[in-house]
Amino acid sequence: MRFVSWNVNGIRAVSRKGLFTPFVEELEPDVICLQETKAQQSQSEVQLPQYEEHWNSAQKKGYSGTANFSKISPISVTPGLPQTSIDQFGVVGDAFGDPNNEGRVLTSEYADYFLVNVYTPNAKDDLGRLTLRHRQWDPAFLHYLQQLESTKPVIFCGDLNVAHTPDDLANPKPNAGRRGFTSEEREGFENLVDAGFVDTFRLFHEGNGHYSWWSNFANARARNVGWRIDYFLVSASLVDRVVAAEIHANIMGSDHCPISLTLKS
Repeated sequence: MRFVSWNVNGIRAVSRKGLFTPFVEELEPDVICLQETKAQQSQSEVQLPQYEEHWNSAQKKGYSGTANFSKISPISVTPGLPQTSIDQFGVVGDAFGDPNNEGRVLTSEYADYFLVNVYTPNAKDDLGRLTLRHRQWDPAFLHYLQQLESTKPVIFCGDLNVAHTPDDLANPKPNAGRRGFTSEEREGFENLVDAGFVDTFRLFHEGNGHYSWWSNFANARARNVGWRIDYFLVSASLVDRVVAAEIHANIMGSDHCPISLTLKS
């Protein structure tokens, strides 16, 4: 089974560039998890008849959103965070409303595991959402994962909007304390690891130079001055089934590139 995750930064934009179908043909994924779709399903121009589509779009047009495409029909598909997790941590959305209006989480249940697709809120350049992120969203999301894991193992993927360690961005020193590399955001990721979830890419790749997002300025992508903020993490019980975890930096179409996870049966 090959799973692919990609923050497309607008599925319509990638499709109109003619880059979405070639991406699918090159990677041949069994399941595709997209973030920042910025569209309703009815607005999508993607045609993948071999895949079953499930969407969780934001109420706000042209904003956020997640979508899953799967060759295997899931047992169930659940959009959003459960109300129990929201209530326990007082989670609010960008406009201080219901966070589930933003289409940030989409969960598919399969026979052997849950697959959670997530587009984590960023802290903003002025760190105006850092408290929301650190004290509300991150603990609520972990709480949800642990609820799922009490039933069966979990795979989760997506744009987590944080570089975990200094090896996960090209310029850690000047970015310390800035959005995506604050101690609070990194602590949220570390809490996932402490809870037993495994960063699959680091099972196979050490050191820096491996990035999944690049700024659109200063020719950053060509110079590989980037950040690794897109991840596949799995429950510890699934680690023995992980065959590969890769970053596909050659695939264009977004400021992020796709990442993949391959599991053996």
